[in-house]
Amino acid sequence: MILTFASQQDYDEMSGKTVGEPVWSADDFAAMHAFMTKLNNDLAASGELVETRALAAPVHARRLSTREGAPVVTDGPYAETQEVLAGYWIVEVDSFDRATEIAARFGECPVPPQAAARAYADVRPIMDSAAELDL
Repeated sequence: MILTFASQQDYDEMSGKTVGEPVWSADDFAAMHAFMTKLNNDLAASGELVETRALAAPVHARRLSTREGAPVVTDGPYAETQEVLAGYWIVEVDSFDRATEIAARFGECPVPPQAAARAYADVRPIMDSAAELDL
């Protein structure tokens, strides 16, 4: 599974809200969308794409925890760094190295410089059973 991350600031900039950094232009967003569409089409054509989804901004999320046996709901899954899961790709590939090669392509995505400076992706195997848990 390839995971990408963003902050609420990233979502705000993409939607044109001024938050201290330059906002994305329509051309910036169109270039990113075209890149992602091509990447997804390439992975589908190679038979490696299982599923991909973008996730809504953190302001539309809720985090649930339990305190003293009762559920507690808070707005947004804000981690210490304010970064949250922005999207994912499930790929079926021959090796972990191939998944890493695919994830490296995200670095080619044309985005504004401030977004590129904060961007990263994680590659993590999906376990089929607890027997695969490697501590």
